[in-house]
Amino acid sequence: MEASSKGLGLFLDVRMQRIFLLGIISGFPWVLIGSALSLWLKEDGLSRSAVGWAGLIFSVYSINFLWAPLIDRLRVPFLTDMLGHRKAWILTMQVIILAGLLLWATTAPSANIVLVMAIGLAIAACSATQDITIDALRIEQIDRAETGAMAAGASMAVIGWWTGFKLGGMAALLLADKFETMGIENYWQMTFIVLGGVVVLTNLGLLLIPETGTKERIAAQNAAQDELQETMGQKSALTLMLSFLGSTVVTPLLSFFRNNGFKIGLMLLCFIFMFKIGEAFMGKMSIIFYKEVGFSKSDIAIYSKGLGWVVTVISSLLGAYVAVRSGVVRALLLAGLFMAGTNLLFSVLAWKGKVEWLFALAVVLDDLAAAIATVVFVAFISLLVDRNYTATQYALLASIGTLGRTFLASSSGALVDWLNGDWGMFFIITAIMVGPSLVLLWWMRGTLTSLDRKKS
Repeated sequence: MEASSKGLGLFLDVRMQRIFLLGIISGFPWVLIGSALSLWLKEDGLSRSAVGWAGLIFSVYSINFLWAPLIDRLRVPFLTDMLGHRKAWILTMQVIILAGLLLWATTAPSANIVLVMAIGLAIAACSATQDITIDALRIEQIDRAETGAMAAGASMAVIGWWTGFKLGGMAALLLADKFETMGIENYWQMTFIVLGGVVVLTNLGLLLIPETGTKERIAAQNAAQDELQETMGQKSALTLMLSFLGSTVVTPLLSFFRNNGFKIGLMLLCFIFMFKIGEAFMGKMSIIFYKEVGFSKSDIAIYSKGLGWVVTVISSLLGAYVAVRSGVVRALLLAGLFMAGTNLLFSVLAWKGKVEWLFALAVVLDDLAAAIATVVFVAFISLLVDRNYTATQYALLASIGTLGRTFLASSSGALVDWLNGDWGMFFIITAIMVGPSLVLLWWMRGTLTSLDRKKS
């Protein structure tokens, strides 16, 4: 098993194709509530402010951990027995997303903006909910012992997500443009109908993905509830409800600390919170920096956006390969140092001024570092979860990482102002921000390496 996990042939495993499809299913809804919805609203006569406020619907993605325990525990009537717990939830959310697209096809934003935005929020909520189970199903495709396969799976999930988002977005724009040139008045509505067909096709593929461990997971969760209810003493409706809530919400959290120990568990949470803060600080201000240095929108589009998908695919595969060859912990250390180094490259750009080749180099290497770090980070937290509470623990750990990036990075603009626009110093500070998380990881390396060995 270990030998097979060391080769590039691992990426040809049929499980990687399934995980790639799951990534596409996860990324595609962002096309609908992102670029497609924004352009639809603008072209239907709404103001830029209205389009901007529409972006608030994305906030549901950062709080999906709140209902992850219920998604991990509650069964979908009939579908769970037919398809499995994970696929039942994904298919249910996909059906609602499809219904939302068909409803969009019957209305116009200028006529009923409240309905359009309500449908957009419903699509976002369903997408955020299905992500809980998509991540769980992805993790459960790989055996606990296959740490190399977990890293490869993380890369395929990232590539699949960007494929669903980038190529799906391209298809949506090309379709809308084609229908408009054909003289179809409601060209966006027609586009949504065709995109609904894409949803149907991906779900046909979903049905072919096997799901294992459902009965064992349900049995373990029920056993935890029974144990908690016995601890409470008498059996009643109240103790039944409390034992259900306790085993659904509290037990998954306790199992994380029980499996890792309180001290290491707390350090792991701090690491996850801090690891990508420096990257987020830089990302928030990058486009403003490019403009202030003197690069045009075309320059930014070509170097910062145009190469994004290609670089993401290559670097995601590279990140997985590094994790397979060197181990996830060492790969995280290397990825963190790589991120810090690329941030320092932007300091050089700030001091040199508008140098096109240096700009291209900095952007490509930054995308490379970010994608590698993302793949290794996803693989790392995937290895930490308890398989009895996969969805709950993964959603919580991922949300902690997102919280660090969104909560602290919101002050990035204030930091630049405090530095009086000294971009060189700003990027040096963002590079230093990676340091505390890497120090924590270094302290934990012995314990985490031993955990990896137990799993591999």
